[in-house]
Amino acid sequence: MTIIYDNFALFRDGFLGTLEICLYAAIGSLVLGTLVASFRVSPLPPLQWFGTSWVNVFRNCPLAVVLFAVAFGLPEIGVNGSYFWFGVTGLILYTSAFVCEAVRAGINSVSPGQAEAARAVGLTFTQSLSLVVLPQALRSVVPPLGSVIIAMIKNSALVGAFGVGGELFSVADSLSGAGTSGLTALVGIAVAYLLITIPAGLLLGVLERRVAVAR
Repeated sequence: MTIIYDNFALFRDGFLGTLEICLYAAIGSLVLGTLVASFRVSPLPPLQWFGTSWVNVFRNCPLAVVLFAVAFGLPEIGVNGSYFWFGVTGLILYTSAFVCEAVRAGINSVSPGQAEAARAVGLTFTQSLSLVVLPQALRSVVPPLGSVIIAMIKNSALVGAFGVGGELFSVADSLSGAGTSGLTALVGIAVAYLLITIPAGLLLGVLERRVAVAR
């Protein structure tokens, strides 16, 4: 623990930087994944095709490939930005495919009679999905979504390898460059990630129990 105490400011900044990446990526992937899931259950074949293609592409590509494509592909088509936002974007695209499948499973678990009743009273597909089906579906997908978010937090370490800077991976790189044992630095980073993932898991467990009672 001496290394953490001696470099507390560096670890603190890296910890906060990783939290920022995870927060943006979690919000973005949940929104985008839910949108793609709605495409997959849409009655319109083009939207179904788009949603299915999205999941097949991003779920079956390594995260490193997605990050490389975003970081070096987007500037080729005139989209410029910082490596921070490129890293967050790549993490959102990759994670959204897994969020989509979790949400779609929740939608399929809702009784078809719910959607039929919504259509019977004149609601459109979008209205019935957003007002009737999704609120019920999201309750049942808290556990799988929790697993996806925890995996996303751990995947954020790979985002740091792309030179984002200011997060936990860059802390290990800086300490190793300063002569600190690489293994010692990585142990400190592992402890920092545990300080993120364990509370996140506990929070998701509380949310799951609350939702179970609500149902």
